[in-house]
Amino acid sequence: MRLLRVTALLSLVLISLPALADGGANHQVKQTPPVKMGTSGGSSADASRFFCCGGTLGSLVMYDGVLSILSNNHILARSGSATAGEDDIQPGLIDLGCNAANANIVGDFAGNKVPLGTANVDTAISTARAGMVDATGAIIDIGVPCSSPTTPTIGLGVTKSGRTTGQTTGSIQSLNTSVSIQYQKGCNSGKKFTETYTNQLVISGSGSFSAGGDSGSLIVTTGTPHPVGLLFAGNSTQTIANPIQSVINAYTAGGHTFTFVGNNCLASSAEAGGLGKIGPLPADIEFATTIKERYEPELFARPGVIGVGVGLDETDASRAAIIVYTTAGAGSHMQPGGFPAEMDGVKVRVIPTEPFVAQ
Repeated sequence: MRLLRVTALLSLVLISLPALADGGANHQVKQTPPVKMGTSGGSSADASRFFCCGGTLGSLVMYDGVLSILSNNHILARSGSATAGEDDIQPGLIDLGCNAANANIVGDFAGNKVPLGTANVDTAISTARAGMVDATGAIIDIGVPCSSPTTPTIGLGVTKSGRTTGQTTGSIQSLNTSVSIQYQKGCNSGKKFTETYTNQLVISGSGSFSAGGDSGSLIVTTGTPHPVGLLFAGNSTQTIANPIQSVINAYTAGGHTFTFVGNNCLASSAEAGGLGKIGPLPADIEFATTIKERYEPELFARPGVIGVGVGLDETDASRAAIIVYTTAGAGSHMQPGGFPAEMDGVKVRVIPTEPFVAQ
């Protein structure tokens, strides 16, 4: 869920805050305009009776030639509850003691152009207000990203800059991943519901790559920062992202234009992501994906399964494996939940984890 602040008896209590990875507090303060991205932000109306919430303003884009702020639907559109023209602010209410009057108004919600549950992505944009955002597209700690996206690959090194954990690094653990994500309609209020996505990226790191409040962050390759994903969900060990090309496709449907604001980077995508290392061949990944899709309904029918994707075989980094994320069988040194060791010649790797929730 979105990071939230609870208010009661005129006191403010910040809850569920992880340790900050690199001085994440710098991402939570009110900036002097023009505002850089990778910062706390969200809707000025993202509050309920006892709570207020916030997320991350991820990056700048041009949508039909108009400078716009990119984040998630559940951050800017409030999971479909926001109205076009609603004020979007920096920092978010969570970092303002729930008082929007103290915020920078940086944009106007552009309307629910990609409704949650459609187009296989969680995304929304806000029309940037003149002079209120850094028009170079600069992201805190990362700098100006590349305007050109890159194709995600297993093991690709990535980084992000977000409201709660600041800048963190990790790598893509699985591709083509089907996941179930838990949402809540309002700010820690309203009915909980689940959305299912396919073809998602799962990212892991030596520590937590993200936490509540980091939703909306642009994920870029390490080295030369090409956009690769849009962060929207996760838990304490895995982060879920929409592949950036899926986000682009959602906005360009119907003949619209959509590009990232940033540098015209000269480095190739291979140089940007450090793709020279040994890994599964494309044909091996394609075959593993075919087998994964064949058995996906059967795997999701098992108790506790919340994700199925394609990643590395633990015993042979040159081979692809089916990755099963499950909340059942954690702590077992055996193959948890009685899963087969392989399916049609493709290894099955089971990763015990926690539920995936919109962050």
